[in-house]
Amino acid sequence: MAVAVVNYNTRELLRGALASAMADGAGEVVVADNGSTDGSAEMVRAEFPSVELVVDRSNPGYGAASNAAIRRTRADYVLLLNSDTLLPPGALAALASYLDREPRVGMVGPRLRGANGRLEQSCHDFPTPLVSLLEYSWVGDIVKAMPIVRRRYARSWAHDRPRRFDWVTGAALAIRRRAFDDVQGFDESFFMYFEEVDLAYRMLQAGWETYFAPVTDVTHFGGQSTKQQRTAMFSQQFRAAMKFYHKHRTPAETARAVRALRFALRSKLVIGAVRRALTRDEEYRRAIAAHMADCRHVLGESWQRAAAQQS
Repeated sequence: MAVAVVNYNTRELLRGALASAMADGAGEVVVADNGSTDGSAEMVRAEFPSVELVVDRSNPGYGAASNAAIRRTRADYVLLLNSDTLLPPGALAALASYLDREPRVGMVGPRLRGANGRLEQSCHDFPTPLVSLLEYSWVGDIVKAMPIVRRRYARSWAHDRPRRFDWVTGAALAIRRRAFDDVQGFDESFFMYFEEVDLAYRMLQAGWETYFAPVTDVTHFGGQSTKQQRTAMFSQQFRAAMKFYHKHRTPAETARAVRALRFALRSKLVIGAVRRALTRDEEYRRAIAAHMADCRHVLGESWQRAAAQQS
């Protein structure tokens, strides 16, 4: 199994990701660097001379970088990794073995855990207005707390057995090359976010399934590139969501999704105001204020007006 890593200004984390991949026996490793300015490319050249490095200083986005890296590999299976991940021993063999056993699986996501070992919810349903409401608002938190329903809900189930899902979080994706080639890889017009959602959707249309399989646990530090531009990346999530809706859903569904997302953002403002009033922790208050500012910023952006014009 080959390994492809996408990086943007996360040199130290990239070093760890590459070291873990090499220690696990990866014989073919490609890094696609989106124009980092922190010495990432120089580190790869100096410390990992066997790794193929592809640098695109134009920063074309995650999907384009993933395509560039994957297309330089030759193996039948490719593990696509974020640079803020660590592989445990045996991860590559476990994922390759799973794909060997399941010939109709185009992508499989392993179990993800944070640096503290906490389970990261990584299984999802394709976006619909209801799904968007659940994922972005307090309504989803209520569903997660309901004993019977939570076992059926993609984002709150136990992550303890292999199971088919619409899509899985793209921090670590074991991809079958034949399936990837069947749909011509990632849609590069998705700059950041929803690339893996769109890929899984098109794979399913082509007859390939996406699975979650806890055959190995991958450490995911999470958000290390995106937090460098927090507000811009928060906004990008909503623009990418609308792009998916415009591409794969009807105008009426898109309009309902806009209303659901607008409700979610306004709810965050109300809940944030209450939490800020109730806490005396100044650091927490600043974090709440920053998130509320992000929500206000997104509510004032053009993504919802553009979506309304499509309906």
